[in-house]
Amino acid sequence: QVQVEESGGGLVQPGESLRLSCLVSDPTSIIFKTGWFRQTPGTEREFVADITRGGGSTLYGNSVSGRFVISRDKNSNLVFLQMDRLNPEDAGVYYCAAGESFLQRSRIEGYKYWGRGTQVTVSS
Repeated sequence: QVQVEESGGGLVQPGESLRLSCLVSDPTSIIFKTGWFRQTPGTEREFVADITRGGGSTLYGNSVSGRFVISRDKNSNLVFLQMDRLNPEDAGVYYCAAGESFLQRSRIEGYKYWGRGTQVTVSS
């Protein structure tokens, strides 16, 4: 059974950085992509970034491109989201998700397995 668990959220000031981690337990190697989404109360879950198995391809949401970097540790099941130059609009609950196919990389429907989320707060 695939399991997804995020960590690394917290409170930072505008302009600071934060790195989130996602541990994907994939015992039968069915996961093709791992992504990050974020959500604030009353809004839809927004695509942030994803990375394919092996790290060969990455994709970013328009609002984070150039500031966030997604990467993976090839020796483990960890996926990281490095977030730089954070601003208050980046605040929210960040969810890590894993999907089995290459389709719908930026859509919620493309991911079957989800973590519980980690809170990111950006405030002075």
